Amino acid sequence: MATTPNIDNKRYQGLIISIALFLTLIGALLAFTFYTSSLLERNTALIDQTNKVANDAQAVIKDLFDLDASYGEDTNSPHIQRVLTRLEENTASITSSIAAIEQGGEITDTEGRSYTLPRIDSDAQANIAAANEQWEALEPKIQTYLKDADNIMVPSADNLTQAVEQAKTSSLLINDSLDNLTNDVFNTAEREADTIRLIQALGVAAIFAYFLIFVFFFVRRLRETDAEALAARRETQEIMETVNTGLFLLDKDLRIGQQHSRALNNIIGADNLAGENFTNVLRGRISDKDLKTTQQFIEQLYNPRVKEKLVDSLNPLHKVMLHNTSDNKGLNDRFLDFKFSRVYDNKDIARILVNVNDVSDAVYLEQRLEKERSQNDMQIEMLTTILNVNPKIINEFIANTQMHIEKMNNILKNPGSSQYELEGKLKAIYREMHSLKGEASALKLHSFTKIASEAEDKLHTLQNQGQLSGNDFLPLAVHLDDLLSLSNTISTLGERINRVAPKSAKPAQASAALNTNVAKTEVAKTEVVEAGFSETGASESIMTDNAASSHAIGGMDTDIGQSIDLDSDANDEQLSFYKDFAKDIAVRQGKQVQLKSESLTQVQIPDHLIKPIKEISIQLVRNAVVHGIETPETRHSTDKNAVGTIDLEVKDNGSDIVLMVQDDGQGINYDSIRTKLSKEGRFSTEEANQLGENDLLKHLFSSGFSTKEQTDEDGGRGVGLDIIKAKVKDYNGKLNVNSKLGQMTRFVITLPKA
Repeated sequence: MATTPNIDNKRYQGLIISIALFLTLIGALLAFTFYTSSLLERNTALIDQTNKVANDAQAVIKDLFDLDASYGEDTNSPHIQRVLTRLEENTASITSSIAAIEQGGEITDTEGRSYTLPRIDSDAQANIAAANEQWEALEPKIQTYLKDADNIMVPSADNLTQAVEQAKTSSLLINDSLDNLTNDVFNTAEREADTIRLIQALGVAAIFAYFLIFVFFFVRRLRETDAEALAARRETQEIMETVNTGLFLLDKDLRIGQQHSRALNNIIGADNLAGENFTNVLRGRISDKDLKTTQQFIEQLYNPRVKEKLVDSLNPLHKVMLHNTSDNKGLNDRFLDFKFSRVYDNKDIARILVNVNDVSDAVYLEQRLEKERSQNDMQIEMLTTILNVNPKIINEFIANTQMHIEKMNNILKNPGSSQYELEGKLKAIYREMHSLKGEASALKLHSFTKIASEAEDKLHTLQNQGQLSGNDFLPLAVHLDDLLSLSNTISTLGERINRVAPKSAKPAQASAALNTNVAKTEVAKTEVVEAGFSETGASESIMTDNAASSHAIGGMDTDIGQSIDLDSDANDEQLSFYKDFAKDIAVRQGKQVQLKSESLTQVQIPDHLIKPIKEISIQLVRNAVVHGIETPETRHSTDKNAVGTIDLEVKDNGSDIVLMVQDDGQGINYDSIRTKLSKEGRFSTEEANQLGENDLLKHLFSSGFSTKEQTDEDGGRGVGLDIIKAKVKDYNGKLNVNSKLGQMTRFVITLPKA
């Protein structure tokens, strides 16, 4: 497995020392060579200097003889002046050169380069001393002559004669001494050169021998290191071929390392992964969102300022489903668990180690256990409901559930190809599903409520997608099957617990009548204005007074069913049912409510009106809690009691059954309706501002419209009021809405007995 090598200084200490010694030897040899070159150069300068002294001495003697032969010639003649000048210069040069040679002083050649002459040995000292002795005898006489040589007023013949005579005596001795000196210096330089060549040869031989030894040991160490690396590679390969998990390394460019476990190919379901980009391997097999999150996650792993434990909790590839995109049909989608760990080189993050496990079996087991746990919880929930609710209400719920499911099933079976027909099917199914959810929620059957809510989510999506097709409705069949299965389960449990309850109860046989004492509420007589209602085809009346606005919807005729009586226990059960229902919704919404009914009396309700009155009551109570009653904080700010009040009343006025639900909440905010219509793009801001209250109520009762911003179990999908409108129309009834902003909202439903 390729990793950034970690240099071990101790392991390479011997190699480093050997190289340092090798370089030291070469440096020493080079330094010695430079030194000997300088020494040879100085010896050469010494030889040149002795030769120069000898030549200058010959020139002095020659010039003296020339002056002696030319005596009497005009001293200002060019010849005499040239000879005198040369004699003077050579005399000074000989004096300084002998002193430099004798003492090892500094000289300057004709090119201006300076040299420090080496110290000469004893033999050379004797020769230079002998030469200097003869020169000291000659040089004063030459200086005496030169002092007045160019002065015609002073005779210099005697001085010249003495200098010439001394030169005859000293010249041979000076030349012999200088020749011997030159030979001594040359011999000394020759010996030193031989020594230098010997030392250089020995140094080169030593360096070459050391180099051979160094190469030998280095190659042996290299072979040992290669053997260790090969053994480690074999061990790594054996590990990689043996482990059952997928192991590989990722670099900063998200490329998979050259070595990885053999199991990785089977787990990922791809070959030739080495060197591949990790994102390319995952692309198309996980969602684009997860893929992008994975890239950002790995980038954070390479960020040294981010703690590894913190970023590990954000791992997007924890038990992720990897889809099969290969041609191998036998390879199914699998759940893989990727774990990422940092690999450090000293304190730097070098790579990311990835460990992949196929956890499909564990995930499927968890799902199966979760499903069984959910079924157990559901059965406990159902048992709790059966034991705490009147059997008649349970049987009524079962019958209504089966009826709703049958209606939805029939709606799905009905042919429909145009968008108008498909939208009609969607609205009809939405109403039935919402009614079923309301009854289940009232009985605290959360399993029913959850399935119905999931179905509503799909219906809500279909409602907003625009174009519909028949295939869009196919997934709803699964939800209907789940609801029917739950209905059968609760029916079976109920039969086992309460054998006296009938196995299958029809709504007309098992339903309990809703009985409440209706408070005497008089509706003020107002002027009636007829207007068309495009959604339902019914007529609409608008009634207004000083304090509020009210609206009524009329409908069609229907048959009169038989009426039944309820005993006091049934009345108490029904009232408790609605009180609990209202309080449950209030708890979920963070509110406090109290449902009131003045008293319970024997109200004879036609059999065919029992079910619609109950469904409408459920929708109106939920609507009052969700949309009407404010939170305790809001109510306090408006000087209201923290506990909101909902009045639920039913009365028989002879020819009609009247249902009234009133809350002391915030009322209908028509400006809020205008804002929502404009926000959803149904109208422009200017058009929405021109809509009257009558038009705004039409939209409030339309399918899919809600002033609630967020959807939840209790509202926000815009179906509750649509159900009420549809039920009122189906039973040829009237709907009156009376609201005062910030104070109250009252719904009055009038359903004719005949």
